[in-house]
Amino acid sequence: MSRLPQLLQRSFLVQFGRLTRSATSLRARIRDHVGQSNDDAPVVAKPERSEVTRVTAAPDGECIYAIGDIHGRHDLLERLIVEIEADAASLPTDTRITIVFLGDYIDRGLQSRDVIELFLSDRLNKFETVFLMGNHEEALLKFLEDESFGSQWVRYGGGETLYSYGFQPPNTRGSLGSHEAMAAARSAWTKLWGAFRERLPQEHLDFYRSLKPYHSAGDYLFVHAGLRPDTPIAEQSTRDMLWIRDEFLDDTKQFSHLIVHGHTPAEEVFRDNRRIGLDTGAFLSGKLSAARFFGEEIAFLTT
Repeated sequence: MSRLPQLLQRSFLVQFGRLTRSATSLRARIRDHVGQSNDDAPVVAKPERSEVTRVTAAPDGECIYAIGDIHGRHDLLERLIVEIEADAASLPTDTRITIVFLGDYIDRGLQSRDVIELFLSDRLNKFETVFLMGNHEEALLKFLEDESFGSQWVRYGGGETLYSYGFQPPNTRGSLGSHEAMAAARSAWTKLWGAFRERLPQEHLDFYRSLKPYHSAGDYLFVHAGLRPDTPIAEQSTRDMLWIRDEFLDDTKQFSHLIVHGHTPAEEVFRDNRRIGLDTGAFLSGKLSAARFFGEEIAFLTT
C-alpha cells in the first residue's frame, strides 16, 4: 500500500502547526479576551523520549480510560468507545470502569454538536464518566458572554462549532475596508450571538458549565493542558490548567501525580516519568487516542 496519503497527512500537520504558530497578533487578541497565558496554536510536538521507570497505580478495583482531544470528531469518538467496550470486556466483572474526557470536545470539527449529544445520551451509561473543561469549551462560554469575541473564536475553530449548531459565521474579511463595513460586521455578529444564545439547548449549556478543571484518582491527575511547575496542585490556576504549554512541557521535575493531559497535538501518544500526552490531533490526523490505567498497568488505544 502506498505511503503517500500518510506522508501528505504528516506534512499537512507540520505546515498547519507552523502557520498557526506565526499568528502572533491573533494569539494576543485571544489572550486579551480569554486570559490565555499560552497560545492555542495546534503544534505537532516531538518531545525527546526517556526511559519510563516510574511505577504508578489506579485505585483498587477501578479501571480508568482517559480520552484525548476530540475536536468535533464524533465518528472517531464512537469508534474509540467501541474499542474501549471490547477492551473492558476482559476486565474482572466487579471492576468499576471510568472514562475521563480531557476536554476540547468542540471546534475545528464539524461534528461538534454531535459529540455533545453523544455525551448527553445513554451511550455511556455503562461507564462512570468525568468531563474536564478544555480551552475551547471555555471559549464557547466566553462567546456566550461577549459577542465581540466571536470573530476571534472562529479563527481557531469556533466556526465549525457554530456550523454544527446550524449557524453560519458572518464573513467579515472585508470589514476593515470602511466604517460601514465594520458596522455591518458588528451587526451581523450581534444577530448571530443573540440567535445562538436563544437556540443553544439548555442541556448543552448546562453541560458546558458543569465541566471540571481537573480530576485525580490514585497516582494520576487528569487535566486538559497541564500544570505550572513548582506550584502545589491546590494553588494551580484554572487558566494554566486550560492553556499552559511550554512551561509545563519543557520542565523536567515530576509532580506528586503522573499528569495525564491533552491540548498539545503530537504524532503519537507521549509518555515519560512525569506526564502522558493523549492529544494526537484527531481533527486532522484521524487518530483519537486513549490510555487505560488498571492496577499498575498502562496501555493505549487509538482509532
